[in-house]
Amino acid sequence: MNYKLFRLLVLTGSVLFLNSCDKSIDQPSLEVYEPAGLDENGGQWKPLVLASVDEVTVPAPQAIESSSYKTELQSLKDLKVTPDQQKTVDFWAVGGVYRWNEIARTLAANYNLPPVYDEIQKKYPVPDAANPKAEPKFPFCNPPYASRMFAYLGAAQYDALVAAWKYKYQYRRLAPSKVDASITPTLPLSNLPSYPSEDAVVAAASLEVLKVMFPGEVEKLTAYYEAHRNSRLWGKANVSSDLDAGEALGKAVAAKIIARAKADGMGAANNQAAVAAMVSDAKVRGLKKEWTSLDLPARPPMLPTFGNVKTWNFTEAQKVAMRPVPPPALGTAGFEKDLQELRNMGKNLTREQHRIASYWSDGVGSFTPPGHWNREAANLTRKYKENELRAARTMALVGTSLMDAGIACWDTKFYYFTPRPFQVDHAVRSTIGTPNFPSFTSGHSTFSGAAAHILGYLFPNEADALMVLANEASNSRIYGCIHYRADCEVGLEHGKAVGQFAVKRAQNDGAGR
Repeated sequence: MNYKLFRLLVLTGSVLFLNSCDKSIDQPSLEVYEPAGLDENGGQWKPLVLASVDEVTVPAPQAIESSSYKTELQSLKDLKVTPDQQKTVDFWAVGGVYRWNEIARTLAANYNLPPVYDEIQKKYPVPDAANPKAEPKFPFCNPPYASRMFAYLGAAQYDALVAAWKYKYQYRRLAPSKVDASITPTLPLSNLPSYPSEDAVVAAASLEVLKVMFPGEVEKLTAYYEAHRNSRLWGKANVSSDLDAGEALGKAVAAKIIARAKADGMGAANNQAAVAAMVSDAKVRGLKKEWTSLDLPARPPMLPTFGNVKTWNFTEAQKVAMRPVPPPALGTAGFEKDLQELRNMGKNLTREQHRIASYWSDGVGSFTPPGHWNREAANLTRKYKENELRAARTMALVGTSLMDAGIACWDTKFYYFTPRPFQVDHAVRSTIGTPNFPSFTSGHSTFSGAAAHILGYLFPNEADALMVLANEASNSRIYGCIHYRADCEVGLEHGKAVGQFAVKRAQNDGAGR
């Protein structure tokens, strides 16, 4: 094994997963690559939240001839890097966008734990954002919450990097080793201008967003941030002023992203008082038997009004227009056909079908279906050697499409209130657990259709393979006997329609494909 790879393998346990009870769900032993391109015009791309990158400013750097800059260069020359510090350099050199999404997936898995029934209070307690470390810890990172978290993380990284690219090419300050040849960086460097530092931008933006999403993890997230920032000094890739400018820019953009999050309606997504009226309305539209919780004691439905949260890529009117038509009604030939398929499935499930159902279960303790697709997207950014800006664009487009898919799906679920198969026929048993929300449409299918569609646009050579994955994810819910075929087939098409709105955004953001 080569020494560099060995250092990366060792770092798995020493830097990223600081808490031994974390779910170590990724394999960080990755090689550093030279980006396929630098996207010099990236500062002209259209941001997601910022109306213009001119909303945030970065002051001009000190000239390379100035005494202050020469002092910074000398500090790099004098720096003695320890083996442990070099491990940190190697770890973060893989890419800040990639690593922070990896951290986000780990947090999603660690917090994907539904509250346990309180026998004394005789209810399921609700996690408290104001007291996040109290049991049950905040947040319960269920699929809708995870989709939103990935969306805001991606948006912050992308908008901050669009702004960073503008100022990089406005000021064009070279990396220290390109100014002074006696400085030898310990990680590969491209010809990307160094001011402001893209790593500091990503680290600061990611830290601020994830502190809001996981307020009980501020100390750990701050440690990640400091390690990321310091890695650029220890690797002799940036001087301190590069990092200071990047930190200020990342925080300024994150503040605007967080302002959007605070106003998107998520605070009202768990409105249990609205459920009775939702059921009543569904019955007026023809519902014969409504979904109810299968947990004992019955658990309040998961985020019943998440469907009202603000979307990214389409309007409220477009969401309603996209809403699928009703599924086959209870007792109709179409419904009975789907139900009989599940009866037979439970008796004749093949090993391969069981494997697929288990692989895509993404249940409690996992990084959820949105996290599954976040990982697929992150791996494609590496496969195609995307630079930090383009990788952030990929993650933002996928993240926002996943959140939009969750909103559209939850709107549909609680519009129709379709019962789960087991509620109609107790002979239909699941081996992977039944989620705590209505059946139509399938969340896995909707998330997968949206993510595969936008990723297929961004990586056309992968489009067919991605749709195979999406179909497998969709079918997994049939194999698990927790969804009717109509839930999955309609959900997959609904997801594709959601993903098409992300494609339209991508076609008009100035980045090309």
